[in-house]
Amino acid sequence: MRSRRIGLLPFAMATLLAVAGCGSSSDSPTVSQSKGAAPLASLLPQAIRDKGTLVVGSDVAYAPVEFFDTDGKTIIGIDPDLGKAIGDQLGITLKFQNGTFDGLITSLTKSKRIDLIMSAMSDTKKREATIDFVDYFTAGTSILVKKGNPQGIQTLDDFCGKTIAIQRGTTQDDVATAQQKKCQKAGKPLNVLKFDRDTEALLQVKQGRAVADMNDFPVAAYTTSQSSDYEVVGAQIEAGPYGIGVRKTDTALRNALQKAVQALIDNGDYAKILAKWKVTAGAVKTASVNGGS
Repeated sequence: MRSRRIGLLPFAMATLLAVAGCGSSSDSPTVSQSKGAAPLASLLPQAIRDKGTLVVGSDVAYAPVEFFDTDGKTIIGIDPDLGKAIGDQLGITLKFQNGTFDGLITSLTKSKRIDLIMSAMSDTKKREATIDFVDYFTAGTSILVKKGNPQGIQTLDDFCGKTIAIQRGTTQDDVATAQQKKCQKAGKPLNVLKFDRDTEALLQVKQGRAVADMNDFPVAAYTTSQSSDYEVVGAQIEAGPYGIGVRKTDTALRNALQKAVQALIDNGDYAKILAKWKVTAGAVKTASVNGGS
């Protein structure tokens, strides 16, 4: 998992690469929401209630989890929809801001330019050493290859002696690093091309410079549904939770988010959002804190 985020609309690569470049986007839209009754507003620290807005860091190039609509500005997807619903529970606005995936944790903990992370980020023990997570979805890694699977790829071991392409800083990056060691021992080195955006990695596969890319299963499934250039092969690898990233010092905020996500699960809004994006297979029944492995 992204740890990362799943792939982007292949047919919209050029547009999305143009608008989803490195760093934050000054015109990233606010996820709008009603200002009606907010049943869990009292759980938030007063300073956040007074401010009324939380900035959410996200690598907006990972459809269907988060991506730009056809106007190149409006952020849509699973995470924005969940963000709006969470905001409705807490009586605040969640404003999604675009940034490169491998810089999100630094933006949260060091520069503090963002207040949360929602970016198909896998909750792992390694990341839990730096930030806390509220887990809200489960996804494993899928292997994406060129349509027709000309290299006969089915498992990670089939990568040995070949070149693959991935997005750096993701769970798939960690999977690839581990596989490189196995391939090296087998005497068939694995070459890994790493890119800031998954769209760039997918392009390598399409053009034949890499035999495969790896994505979270929702992204992989969405990519193949939108483009005839790719197909998913093999079984999901190392399924685990996506989490909303929160600074470790923001325990009250973390707990409020956990209660809000659980409320959405209990009232059915969560299931409706996942059904809209056809990813109900990743649903969880409990919004846990730091449940990664």
